[in-house]
Amino acid sequence: MTEHNLRDCTEPATWWPHVDEAVRTLSRGALAVIPTDTVYGIAADAFTPDAVDALLAAKGRGRQMPPPVLIGDVRTLDGLAIEVPQVVRDLVERFWPGALTVILPAQPSLMWDLGETEGTVALRMPDEEFTLALLRKTGPLAVSSANRTGQPAALSAAEAAEQLGSAVSLYLDGGPATGQQPSTIVDATGERLRIVRQGAISAEELAQVAPELAPEPAGESDRSGDPEPAPISDTAREPDNQ
Repeated sequence: MTEHNLRDCTEPATWWPHVDEAVRTLSRGALAVIPTDTVYGIAADAFTPDAVDALLAAKGRGRQMPPPVLIGDVRTLDGLAIEVPQVVRDLVERFWPGALTVILPAQPSLMWDLGETEGTVALRMPDEEFTLALLRKTGPLAVSSANRTGQPAALSAAEAAEQLGSAVSLYLDGGPATGQQPSTIVDATGERLRIVRQGAISAEELAQVAPELAPEPAGESDRSGDPEPAPISDTAREPDNQ
């Protein structure tokens, strides 16, 4: 990785020039690799379709796997999603910022194109101070794990650069990623909440806020005769480590 596109963001006292550079980079439709509380992410302006296309191309991924959107303030939730149940508000109050992604119906008036989302958006507020500072300057960012599809998720800016190279204009090095698991994904677009990916937050923890997410007793679905619900694939962002 060349020095000109790597920025050391490990010391808060030196963040702001790098935040400003990242804002400029992202605003012109280029890509940046950013630290998060799970793994490193490749970020694009969520409202620039060409930038989102470039993100998907950098990963070697198609439009059928749209990226999640990271936000820097819980109040942004209502600007991007509609039909937000109270239980989801309770969940994000408890677990944001943190490793919880919620899938909701997207605001139909939004001028963006994240791919084949089927009218949904996957939202998360990461627990990473540098990235929150950046998000509060940029607004929502489309962010996918910083790796080529099928390769291990990057736990450092250097690992991300080895995989993504010149496809990314700016690498923001926040030190080694500490997240050992991806976020837990909860789908809130149906009649009931359901977990579509187990991650850093357990079903038991979620059930303390949303009892309907409590794990079923062993054999419960067999006794009822109902099959286990199949995970939704693309809109759940199942392959993504964010």
